[in-house]
Amino acid sequence: MDETSIVAELHGAAAADSRRLDARCEEIAAALLREGATPPFELGSADFAADPLLICADRYWRLRFLDHPTVSTAAACARWLFDHAHGGHRIDIEQKWSPGYAFITKDNVESKTDLVEATGQILDRYQGSEDICYFAAIYHAAKLRANFWFDELNQFLDSSLLAVAAGAHRRDPLFIALQSFAAFGSRAITTERARQLLDEAWSSPERSRQVTDVCLNALSAASPFEGHGELLRERAQEAVHKYPTNDIFRFRLATGQRMCEQYKSALENIDAALRYLPAIGSRGSHKMLQEQYLHERGMIQEGLQRAAWTAQQQQRWESQAAANDEIQRTVQNSTIRAIELVTIFTAAIAFAVGSLQVTLSGTLRLGDRIWLLATLGIGLVVFALMIIGGTWLITRPHRARRKQHRDT
Repeated sequence: MDETSIVAELHGAAAADSRRLDARCEEIAAALLREGATPPFELGSADFAADPLLICADRYWRLRFLDHPTVSTAAACARWLFDHAHGGHRIDIEQKWSPGYAFITKDNVESKTDLVEATGQILDRYQGSEDICYFAAIYHAAKLRANFWFDELNQFLDSSLLAVAAGAHRRDPLFIALQSFAAFGSRAITTERARQLLDEAWSSPERSRQVTDVCLNALSAASPFEGHGELLRERAQEAVHKYPTNDIFRFRLATGQRMCEQYKSALENIDAALRYLPAIGSRGSHKMLQEQYLHERGMIQEGLQRAAWTAQQQQRWESQAAANDEIQRTVQNSTIRAIELVTIFTAAIAFAVGSLQVTLSGTLRLGDRIWLLATLGIGLVVFALMIIGGTWLITRPHRARRKQHRDT
């Protein structure tokens, strides 16, 4: 199949409808693969939704990776891409292809022995090209990420020959984001180190949609740490602001909001994620993502129900505490009043008895008796006031604590 006829057929199919374009791209990609040829045309954009040439090339390399899911295939894909795509859109395609093809072939991870042998062949065949080694390294690293092999991913990125051969690309934000993913999931690396890597990738002026995705995935997969939910929510909110229709970023935001117990906002965003989820995709699974989103939605709804139940229980506890406080206050006040009453009644009886004795017996004159009765009465009044005052002083701290509790 020559380039002119392929390009004409693809543009003709694109002018018809999307179904015809998809079918024709699949047919041409399969035919090229059977013939042992590669797509002969140049790529002029990174529009995976409307560019028929890119769609066809994407289907072709998808078939190649499914047939041979190895870093050698990744190196061949990188070589073809560098020869047939130029400008900024090449990097966009590269960042979508290498992790995307890794995801659909994650069940085939090359052993260390096979990887070392393939790396040697890649270095020889492509003269140690850093660009090609970087693409192949990201492909293998993304496989480990898709399987959540954190320690293996960290070891591969840190010391494997293929990753080292990537040279200056080791400072690219996508490479650093993958290091952050490995660090957040590893028990051997501190959270502080993981956050340093995350911040470095996130703050890079070259941070792309794919880098953003890996960073948020790293936070989502991380072991719990202080401020975990707040950090995921904050970063996901930035991503949604930049990519408002991205379903995965909405999903991450909903997860972060659920972790922060913001269930109503989380429910809105998970519903938006389900609405924006594409029905088809050559490097992802609609069904698998939908199941993840629905599971998250269920957790959010459980959180809403639990929050409502907790609010009801809290209200009941507050009402019961107020009632208990009122009962305690009533009992205490009654006790104090009873003490005061008994004290006054006792003083009155003592005064009455003393008065009778002074009045009915003795030879004292009237003035002396009046003075004696006054002295007795004053003494009993002072005694009663001392008892009442002492009771008030003893109970004062408790009254102050009760007042503070009511105010709070």
